[in-house]
Amino acid sequence: MATISQKPKLVTIFGGSGFVGRHLVQALTRRGYRVRVACRNPNLAMHLQPLGNVGQVHAVQANLRNRASVDRAVEGADHVVNLVGILHESGRQTFDAVQDFGARAVAEAARAAGAGLTQGSAIGADADSVSDYARTKALGEQAALETVKDAVIIRPSIIFGPEDQFFNRFANMARFSPFLPLIGGGETRFQPVYVGDVAEVYARSVDGTLKGGKVYELGGPEVLTFRECMEQMLEVIHRKRWFVSIPWSVARLQGRILGKLPGHLLTLDQVEQLRHDNVVSEAAAKDKRTLAGLGIAQHSLAAMLPAYLWRFRPAGQFTRKQLL
Repeated sequence: MATISQKPKLVTIFGGSGFVGRHLVQALTRRGYRVRVACRNPNLAMHLQPLGNVGQVHAVQANLRNRASVDRAVEGADHVVNLVGILHESGRQTFDAVQDFGARAVAEAARAAGAGLTQGSAIGADADSVSDYARTKALGEQAALETVKDAVIIRPSIIFGPEDQFFNRFANMARFSPFLPLIGGGETRFQPVYVGDVAEVYARSVDGTLKGGKVYELGGPEVLTFRECMEQMLEVIHRKRWFVSIPWSVARLQGRILGKLPGHLLTLDQVEQLRHDNVVSEAAAKDKRTLAGLGIAQHSLAAMLPAYLWRFRPAGQFTRKQLL
């Protein structure tokens, strides 16, 4: 007698149409999962369809500020991943609404559905931080672990990749400006981590191979200062630019002004975040709650930046290697 094959597991990803989300969708479809992408505007998530087979990826409308829409998006899911985060506030999209209240809504919906939970956070999350971003990230972690005891928390350092908002932004700035700003002298340390490596950790969490109730911190193979990150970027795009050191007091003033203008080039909250290093903690490394601890090979900046920053070179891919 023929047996009916079991339907592939369903994973709901909040924020799945974003930077990390699209790489996670691809990692999960390759594993055979069905993926439901929950986002505010499903019409803007059509670029995810080719990442899976016909019907494997489906976008639905959901807003973390609307609990009913969150419950609908989670219904029937085996696992839930929350990737939603904002870098600046806009209207009703506040840090508290999205990263605290929203995280709790997702966690409660996952618990009600009997689904597993993976909560996206960031290195530097701290409930006592003066940065609202870092504070609400910590509150989101707390909400997830209080609601779903075996939830997995993932904290990456600054993430780089083809669609990143860090190297792409400064590389584009270098096309027009002879100067690049170094806030606080550019001494803040980062541990840039490749988006594909981050997506692999999320996918393993969905697989169930990560220990629940733990916080994993993800960083790349190098710890670099802000200045060193800019120097590597300039080397890749074959441009030479002068650095201008911006004292913290001046940066705070700029953050207050620029944060209110369209584009949000710099906010006061971002300045506060830059005052603290963004690297994997010794505790996480010792407990093997890192990429290396999970046996995942880390991709370096030198290996990956040329693959997508070449378009910022003076003549694109045909530029000879000389600084201009």
